[in-house]
Amino acid sequence: MNKTNIVKAILYALLILLVVISFIPFYMMIINATRSNADILRHGFTMLPGQAILDNYHVLISYMNLWRGFANSLFIAVCVTVLSSYFSALTAYGFAVYKFKGSNFLFVSVLVLMMVPGQLGLIGFYDLIRTFGFLDTYIPLIVPPIASPFIVFFLRQFLSSTLHSSLLEAARIDGAGEFKIFHKIAFPIMMPAVATMAIFTFIGSWNNYIMPLVVLFSPEKYTLPVMMGALRGSQVAQNLGAMYLGIAISVVPIMLAFLFLSKYIISSISAGAVKE
Repeated sequence: MNKTNIVKAILYALLILLVVISFIPFYMMIINATRSNADILRHGFTMLPGQAILDNYHVLISYMNLWRGFANSLFIAVCVTVLSSYFSALTAYGFAVYKFKGSNFLFVSVLVLMMVPGQLGLIGFYDLIRTFGFLDTYIPLIVPPIASPFIVFFLRQFLSSTLHSSLLEAARIDGAGEFKIFHKIAFPIMMPAVATMAIFTFIGSWNNYIMPLVVLFSPEKYTLPVMMGALRGSQVAQNLGAMYLGIAISVVPIMLAFLFLSKYIISSISAGAVKE
């Protein structure tokens, strides 16, 4: 065995070890979701699943409207992901293609906004939405994330390195309008980057806890993370199996979104490719 094969074997072994270490917490969560509270406390972690998953589910839904919270979180996350991806791509296209007076200043402003933690404006944001009467609605959770400085910056840099001006000139010569050029040429080129950002946007919106906790007051409008946070102070928190089951259910959409969009990234790597 030569030196190259030895290095490859070591790398593969390290990667396999990393995968196993990353998978263990998920496996523990799924296994414990099927076990009773007494079994978890008595035996700790085991490799084999239990038979108490239905009992844990009944305990869980007796303290919270699980599927209502699931639907609320899914609705908000999908809206934020779709709107943020589209309008951020449109903004990035404008920064990358059009050079107008003040464009550099606006782009630097976007970079500055990336450095400001969102928590600093929480009080001011609360006063603003209270003034507009948007408290206890989904508008503060859906509309503000549409303007995402980091996504605009990322897509703008991606588009600047992949979009050739000859494509735009040819489309304009053929009589295509600016919006048609964006939808038919620029957006397909950006799809790998858009899909990548959509993964993080969906995960961030799904796991968002502070903002829904601040702006929502009606229990039927709570998102799943808010409901799960409320369980910590209830009697169901004493049932570890039910808690693990709730966490496992809340993780499923994130895993599905990642699996779906990661495949989409791979399949769209060559979308809009330019042949020279």
